[in-house]
Amino acid sequence: MLNIGLTGGIGSGKSTVDGLFRGKGAYIIDFDTLAHEAEAPGSPAWKEIVAYFGRDILNNDDTINRERLGNIVFRDREKLEKLNSIVHPSVFDEWKRKVEEIRLKRDDAIIISDIPLLIEVRWYKYVDVVILVYISPEEQMKRMMKRNGYSRHEAMDRLNSQMPIDEKVPYANFIVHNEGSVEETKKIVDDIWLQLLEREKEKRNT
Repeated sequence: MLNIGLTGGIGSGKSTVDGLFRGKGAYIIDFDTLAHEAEAPGSPAWKEIVAYFGRDILNNDDTINRERLGNIVFRDREKLEKLNSIVHPSVFDEWKRKVEEIRLKRDDAIIISDIPLLIEVRWYKYVDVVILVYISPEEQMKRMMKRNGYSRHEAMDRLNSQMPIDEKVPYANFIVHNEGSVEETKKIVDDIWLQLLEREKEKRNT
């Protein structure tokens, strides 16, 4: 089994790259999904988030309004760190459980976990390989503004809440440059996939 962490900046296109690797046969673990599950109404993390941020961040059905919460934490690093300290322990435990579940099912599995904060929270220590989906900061801004309707200032707040993407480059074993066409990205993924298969085989045979 090969345990891979995939990361990148906001708007870098990690979901597109996930889909390409899934098409190759990789098992994908999406940390946004794990976070949604950890923050489900009534869960311990949900209760702690509501106690700290107040009920104004909730939708009518008591689910957390992530856009509203994001507008708070992306402007205040202390509040962002508080949110992460609440959510990350539950997400980490569920991640390890899912990895083990897959390993027991297939000992030759290639697992790719999409972890936006892989470098920031130092979880790269728990994976065999790091893949970075890279686009320039300016392109990140343009994509957020187009995709989410953010103003340039709002996009900048979100960009500044994360480690600059260029500082993540030294941690990466592989880089997917994702500013070109889907076909260009697919060719990069094809090449990386062959190398991942070799690494998995080597790991299993040692």
